[in-house]
Amino acid sequence: MTSRHIRTFLLGLAALLPVWALAHTGLDGGAHHARGFVAGLLHPLTGADHLGAMLSVGLWSALTARRLWVTPLAFVSMLLVGALIGLAGLRLPAVEPMIAASLLVLGLLVATRTHAPAALAAALVGLFAVFHGVAHGSELAGDASIWPTLAGMLLCTAALHITGLGLGLALRSRSPWWPRLAGGAVSTLGGALLMQLA
Repeated sequence: MTSRHIRTFLLGLAALLPVWALAHTGLDGGAHHARGFVAGLLHPLTGADHLGAMLSVGLWSALTARRLWVTPLAFVSMLLVGALIGLAGLRLPAVEPMIAASLLVLGLLVATRTHAPAALAAALVGLFAVFHGVAHGSELAGDASIWPTLAGMLLCTAALHITGLGLGLALRSRSPWWPRLAGGAVSTLGGALLMQLA
């Protein structure tokens, strides 16, 4: 096996990580309820819902956008807005179904390499990010260590977007099957979560 084949294989494994991660089923030892900067930093890594959505935003941007930073910045910004809404005690309907739908849609966008105007792409990921943020904010409401936890979450979210961008840039010039595989895995996870919630 050549080094090129090994790199391609490792990229494929990295693209499948969202499928192998746990979507807050309780099997993470309750880590998603921990507080503080480090807990916030680790939180997006504890569930497939977070990991899949955040990597997909970076992947989609790298595969299709001219300005790579627009959709990741929109996601991080609106994640913060959503978290503040959740912290304020405001409720949005269908938070969990919208999080699952975000995986389904973002995965399909990656798999099909769908191009969208920057404003539309930012609005779409921003909408999904609000629901992800509300879920986080609701979990953190009333806790004394809200801000360090939230800062850790935002930093890790940005890092996952950058990782997705890197993967997307690496996959852009390779076989079109790698993005299809990655996007298909994320959208399948989203569909499974939607069926579980139904």
